[in-house]
Amino acid sequence: MSDQNSLLTPNSLQEEEPVERTLRPETLKEYVGQQNLKDSLSIALQAAKERGSSLDHVLLYGPPGLGKTSLAHIIAKEMGTTIRITSGPAISKAGDLAAILTGLQPGDILFIDEVHRLQRTVEEVLYPAMEDHCLDIILGKGPSARSIRMDLPAFTLVGATTRAGSLSQPLRDRFGHIHRLEYYEDDELARILRRSSDLLGMRVTDTALAHIAGRSRKTPRIANRLLRRVRDYGQVKRLTEITENDAEKALNRLHIDRLGLDITDHLLITTMHTHFQDGPVGLDTLAAATGEEAETIEDVIEPYLLRIGFLSRTPRGRVLTENAKRHFGFPLSLV
Repeated sequence: MSDQNSLLTPNSLQEEEPVERTLRPETLKEYVGQQNLKDSLSIALQAAKERGSSLDHVLLYGPPGLGKTSLAHIIAKEMGTTIRITSGPAISKAGDLAAILTGLQPGDILFIDEVHRLQRTVEEVLYPAMEDHCLDIILGKGPSARSIRMDLPAFTLVGATTRAGSLSQPLRDRFGHIHRLEYYEDDELARILRRSSDLLGMRVTDTALAHIAGRSRKTPRIANRLLRRVRDYGQVKRLTEITENDAEKALNRLHIDRLGLDITDHLLITTMHTHFQDGPVGLDTLAAATGEEAETIEDVIEPYLLRIGFLSRTPRGRVLTENAKRHFGFPLSLV
């Protein structure tokens, strides 16, 4: 993936994890947006604490970069317990999961990111652990094999996924709370950026934060990433306070336009217009024409263009919409 795609990808980047941790909200009160989810989760947390029991298992789903990991940490903080973090791809064998489960203490939070990528054999180990707080272990092989049941402490599994439809029905049914995270409004992103800028020690105007929010693809992770790039610009230019004009100059240097489109977005759209008369064009053909991998187009570039109504999918391929042509100044279709 190109650096430009990395800048606007909603996925977590390993090198950013230390900074993301410092900007992560610690309580539901600090967590901006997702009000319906927060209201429901607040009641569930309070009820569990009053009963002195662990919280029912929680499934968080939605696009990447919207705060699922932050919510898992908040749940642990609100419950006054420890969080153990892993991911679906990292648990390759049933024994790996068994080792994690037996290491949990009463009330602990087990956070599994990309839970939809758990292998079926691993997933089946979770069923009795989630329902009955026990672990079935098979000793030996062949006719002499025997099964023993090991008790586990009560714990809460918090699963996060970007593809809820890929979860098996048996696993989905074992979650007591299922919440979808929605994309953020620009004013919510601006509030997130205000808190982040304070934590980073930045002096930045409200209009500058609103400008950054407008180019952040409705995603907090991208908003915070762009804020740090604007901070770099302000530092090099020796600015005592970052204004809207400064933020605009910084983001223009990164070739991110007012809708959050970057070089690869522009390349895709101009290629469709110039070489394929606005479409329809197939994914593989588009990948060959732009030099991008088909998977990158489908998973990284295309989702945002579909969401803002610049692309549409048809049985014959991708097509540019009138909104896209209007934004890029292309001739509109004759009605």
